[in-house]
Amino acid sequence: MRSDLQPYTDLMPRVSKLPPIDAGQETIGQRLARLRKERGFTQIELADKVGIIQSLLSSYENDVLNLKAEMALRFARALEVGVDELLDGKKAKKNGIKPSRKVLRRLELIESLPLHQQQHVLKTIDTLLKGFGRA
Repeated sequence: MRSDLQPYTDLMPRVSKLPPIDAGQETIGQRLARLRKERGFTQIELADKVGIIQSLLSSYENDVLNLKAEMALRFARALEVGVDELLDGKKAKKNGIKPSRKVLRRLELIESLPLHQQQHVLKTIDTLLKGFGRA
C-alpha cells in the first residue's frame, strides 16, 4: 500500500468479526409477508399504505431488497407492530394491539345483522371456541 494513503486506511470499513444475528426461522421478508397476511392486507393495499409500489413490496418480501431503518419503521407503523417484532420476530405485549382487518370486516358484518341474528352468530362462535378449548 502506498504510504501517502496510509492515514485513510483507518477510515475504511473493516470486516466484522461479530457472529451473525439469529433472527429465528423466518427471514425479515418472510416475516413481513406473514404479518401482512395476518392483518388481511394484499401487497397492493400495504404498498399503498406505506407509499411504495407493489413490486417494491414484493422485493422486500422475497428478500431481494434489504430493509433500511426508515422502511422498517414505515412497515411497522402500517402493520401496527413494533419494529422489533418486524425485524426480530419478538412479539410485543398485546396492550392496544388491534385485531386483523379480516376479523374487523367480519365484526362489521355481524353488527349489521338484526339483534337476534347477532346473538345466534355469537352463540355459534362461542360454541366453536369452546370446541377449540379457547373459551
